[in-house]
Amino acid sequence: MAILVTGGAGFIGSHLVERLVKLGDEVVILDDFNTYYDPTIKERNIAWAAEQPGVHLIRGEVENEQAVEAAFAAAPIRAVIHFAARAGVRPSLLDPLLYERVNGRGTMLLLEYCRRAEVERLLFTSSSSVYGATSRVPFSEDDPCDRPISPYAATKRSNELICYTYHHLYGLPVACMRLFTVYGPRQRPDLAIHKFTKSIWQGEEIPVFGDGTTARDYTFYSDILDGYFAALDRPEPFGYEIFNLGNSNPIKLHALIELIEGALGRKARIRREPEQPGDVPLTYADISKAHRLLGYQPKVTITEGIPLFCKWYVETYGGRR
Repeated sequence: MAILVTGGAGFIGSHLVERLVKLGDEVVILDDFNTYYDPTIKERNIAWAAEQPGVHLIRGEVENEQAVEAAFAAAPIRAVIHFAARAGVRPSLLDPLLYERVNGRGTMLLLEYCRRAEVERLLFTSSSSVYGATSRVPFSEDDPCDRPISPYAATKRSNELICYTYHHLYGLPVACMRLFTVYGPRQRPDLAIHKFTKSIWQGEEIPVFGDGTTARDYTFYSDILDGYFAALDRPEPFGYEIFNLGNSNPIKLHALIELIEGALGRKARIRREPEQPGDVPLTYADISKAHRLLGYQPKVTITEGIPLFCKWYVETYGGRR
């Protein structure tokens, strides 16, 4: 039986698909290759895996029932890993209805098809954004998360709640994975580490919102994959669980920029900008639950991960302007 990965051509999804394929799993990928960023990047991400036997690529939107139906018809599905969503805090302020449609209806459709197919488990990709601008640190899965400060965060929290409803009503086993600022090779070009690296490498100004003291719990993609595979392969059945997947070591923005400067051997040209609506001052994961139930233990520190990302960036884009 196959594993369905929605958003499987994206940054994290494509890495996860490749690991599944190398382990010999049959995989169904559902991705719409939308224009949120250059679709050719996604095509490149998934090119190797899509050519392998036992991989079924369905091009379609997760909020489109015909596309979801086609994904479930491609092979018998035993588990679903749900990455597909409209991402990004700031863009969600500009088009909240798009986020409601894709993240809300898309997740509802997927849950309904999971129920009908009686899948063994669903791993839903949530976000540290659901914690909002809380002063309680580190962020724990037991925190109330009832005051999201962006439409994106609100859709992710509502997705978690409807996942619980499907577990409660139909016994669907669900694990909601709250990710904390994932980075590494193939990272989306709209995210800070990628944007900063590009601008520093090309000698362009980088906009820094606020005074540089905001901090994020940056997590290398391979550690995130380890968390997903631990949840996917956990022999004990899930009921409904939420897991923080982070590094549990927040880094301030100005320190991050210094690490990128050091890895590239170039200085940043900084342009100060006011703080942005919807941004939180800090993310900081309490990973004790994931460690206890999944054996999750991040291995890649930020001082190791940033040079790995910069090396990938220079090898992939270094000659481009």
